Amino acid sequence: MSKEILRKTLINLRRINYLEEGIDFSLLKKILNKLNLKKNKIIGGYYPINSEIECLSILNKLEKKNFKISLPKTKKNSKMDFYEWSSNDILKISKQGIPEPYKKNKVIPDVLIVPLVGFDRKKFRLGYGGGYYDRYIGKIQKFKKILTIGFAFSFQEIETFPINKFDQKLDFILTNKGIIK
Repeated sequence: MSKEILRKTLINLRRINYLEEGIDFSLLKKILNKLNLKKNKIIGGYYPINSEIECLSILNKLEKKNFKISLPKTKKNSKMDFYEWSSNDILKISKQGIPEPYKKNKVIPDVLIVPLVGFDRKKFRLGYGGGYYDRYIGKIQKFKKILTIGFAFSFQEIETFPINKFDQKLDFILTNKGIIK
């Protein structure tokens, strides 16, 4: 099955089966503790749209534990950067309809939380098809090691899908049912 057909199918499945439950904060905390990632690290998050699994409560908890939070701001040519953001900050809606921070301080996250349309057990992700996250991860990992963690509902897991040379493998995937290492 092509990525495009899988994408449409999974987005529709997510819309129909959207659950209020999100990721258990203790799962993320376990990973951060195991890797000795303490406060003052920069977390790159996302603002959930299109029935993506909720992550704002986790970002709020991380902020209260003195992690610095950032959100992406998209640019031309499927590029993006991350900017500091606090839960008290006002967001603006981008041309793609995604809430983004007003430009403040551009940052490079130490930990990147990535939304998923689908994923497999090998920790490859299926996104919306624009390549934003794959390009960003590929660009940053040339000069900085970042921890990449995908967030998804467990029903978004698929056995296999086409992978190409641009697709970036994630370090972990967290679902409402557990951790995929």
